[in-house]
Amino acid sequence: MNRPAGFRSSRRGDSRKAASPQYSRSVTVISRFIIVLLAFGGLAGGGSPVRAQNLPTAVPESVGLSSERLDEATRGLQSHVDAGDIAGVVAAVARHGQLVYLESLGELDRERGLAMRDDALFRLYSMTRPITSLAAMILWEEDRFELDDPVSMYLPEFADQRVFADASNPDLTATRPRRAEMTVEHLLLHTSGLGSRSSSIYRAEQVRLRSITLPQMVGNAARVPLFEDPGTRWRYGISTTILGRLVEVWSGLPFDEFLQERIFEPLGMTDTVFRVDAPRADRFGPAYRPGPDGELRPHAIEVVPFTDQPALIEGGVGLVSTVRDYLRFSQMFLNGGELDGVRVLQPATVALMTVNRVPDALLPIGFGSPQPGRGWTLGFCVVMDADASPLPVPEGTFWWDGSSGTRFFIDPVQDMVTVIMAAASPAYGNGFREGFVEAVYQSLVD
Repeated sequence: MNRPAGFRSSRRGDSRKAASPQYSRSVTVISRFIIVLLAFGGLAGGGSPVRAQNLPTAVPESVGLSSERLDEATRGLQSHVDAGDIAGVVAAVARHGQLVYLESLGELDRERGLAMRDDALFRLYSMTRPITSLAAMILWEEDRFELDDPVSMYLPEFADQRVFADASNPDLTATRPRRAEMTVEHLLLHTSGLGSRSSSIYRAEQVRLRSITLPQMVGNAARVPLFEDPGTRWRYGISTTILGRLVEVWSGLPFDEFLQERIFEPLGMTDTVFRVDAPRADRFGPAYRPGPDGELRPHAIEVVPFTDQPALIEGGVGLVSTVRDYLRFSQMFLNGGELDGVRVLQPATVALMTVNRVPDALLPIGFGSPQPGRGWTLGFCVVMDADASPLPVPEGTFWWDGSSGTRFFIDPVQDMVTVIMAAASPAYGNGFREGFVEAVYQSLVD
C-alpha cells in the first residue's frame, strides 16, 4: 500500500485533481482532517491509535459528555418503542476511542418473545455501500485501477451502453449515444448515470432479481441504457453494486471473500455477513412495519431471506451486521485507517475518501428534492455546510444510513462515532434516529 506517499499520477492525468472543481477546497478540508487525526494519534508516528476492539468503557463526563443528557437520549428512544414507532433499537456512542453509551431497548422478535440485545443483527441495506467503497479504495492503493479509468476497461459489457433520450418519459424506447465514459469515480460518487433498483425498466430487464449471480446482474444492467450521461447528475442507484463486481475483477476473489479477508477479519467484524446462519439466528429478527391499525407487524422486505444463502452477493444492499461491528468500522476511519495496530487504509486515502467530490453544478444532492449542506465523497454522505444542513453535526462529519432503520455518523471534529440500528420499515420510525443524534450532541459539554 504505497500509493498515498504522493498519490501516484493516473495514467491519463491526475484524476484526483481533474474529477471535481471542489479539489482545492477539498485539500483544505483534508489538511484539517489530518490535523485532527494527528491530535488524536490516528497517524503513524503520532502516538498510539485509538483502539475499538473491546472498547474500554468510560464515564461520559471523562470524555466531555453529560450522563444526564445521555439518559435523555435513552428516554427518547424508549418513548419511540413505547409509542410503537419501532419494536426495538440498539445505539452506541464512542468518543476519544472509549465507549460511553451502549443501550438496547425493546424487542428483537415479538413473535418469538426475544428481547433486544446489544449484539443483535440488523439489515444494513445501504450501509453496505461504505464497506464496498472501502474495498475498492484498498485496491486503489495497490494500483489495481485509477479513479478515472473507464468502467468498460474492466467490464467490457458497458462499452457500448447508450443513454435514454428522456428518462422521465414513460416511453423509454428512444435512446442516443453516450457522450462521456462512465468511470470508476462516477460509481463511487453515484454520478454514473445508472438508475435505482426500483425503476420499472430494471424490473423488466431482470436487474432486480435476487436469484441471479452478480456477474449476471451486471450483464443485465449493462444492457439497459443509462438514465443520463455520466457526470451530469447525482442519482442514487446501483452504482455500488457494479463497484462490487469490479472488486472481484481487480482482486480475483469473489466479493464476499474479499470483504472477509481484507476488511472483516482485520477489523474483527465477526458478525458482518451476507447470510444469518443457525448459530446467529436468535440474534436476528424481522423488520417491523405499522399495519392499517398502526400496530407493528413483521414485514417481509427481502425476496430471499437473509437466513438463506443468496445467489446475488452485492455491494449495494446485502450485508447484515451489529452496532459493535459497525462501530469498529467507523472507528477505523476515525483513526485514519488503522484499528488495533492493523492498518487497513493509509491516512491520506482516508482523507481523500471523506471530502466532497461532487461538482458544484450537481449540488445539492438529494432524493427527489435537494438536501442543502450535503455532498458526497468516495463512499459517504458528508456535511459541507453545518448551518444549511438539518443534521446537528459539524462540517466534515461523514455518515450514511440504511432503509431499515440504521444510521451512523463519523465526526472528526468531536472525535466521536454514533451508531444506531433498528429493524423498521419504513426506516424513519417517527424520527427516532434524528431525535437520538440530536440528544447525543446536546450532551456534549467539552
